[in-house]
Amino acid sequence: MLIRPIKVEDAHAFLNLCNEIDESGWMLYEPGERKTTVAEQEKQLEKIIAQQNSTIFVCEEKEALIGYIGAFGGTVNRTRHGAYIVLGVSSEHRGKGVASQLFKRLFNWAKEKRLTRLELTAIKDNSKAVNLYKKMGFIIEGDRKQSLIIDGEPVDEYCFYKLL
Repeated sequence: MLIRPIKVEDAHAFLNLCNEIDESGWMLYEPGERKTTVAEQEKQLEKIIAQQNSTIFVCEEKEALIGYIGAFGGTVNRTRHGAYIVLGVSSEHRGKGVASQLFKRLFNWAKEKRLTRLELTAIKDNSKAVNLYKKMGFIIEGDRKQSLIIDGEPVDEYCFYKLL
């Protein structure tokens, strides 16, 4: 298992990974909703890589991407110290420590970049994610009532934060 910064050349494999993870039903995109092209993904990756306070780390096994964690930093002076986190691991690799390793790599990067606040959200019913985030030191800051509509029903999310 290799954890490394994403490269623009990973765009196609990264899109495939994201589409597979979307099938879980726990991500922002509904299964099949993501319409990003490889060219669009390459441009997005170029922008992320160029930002001082944003990154994506991928987990690679046998030359295949099996997970990722992204940190997307604030763009104005008052929010540059923080980043919003997105995490995804392929279904066959969940529960094997991939997410924990991705978080550890991200925490080291965030400290190097002098970020002091990380935040993320999770659907309240996603107990595996909620437990993972707590294990990684995130604290529930509050909840977002009816922040998502899934299968026609309103769903609440927890907001988490971690100070470094």
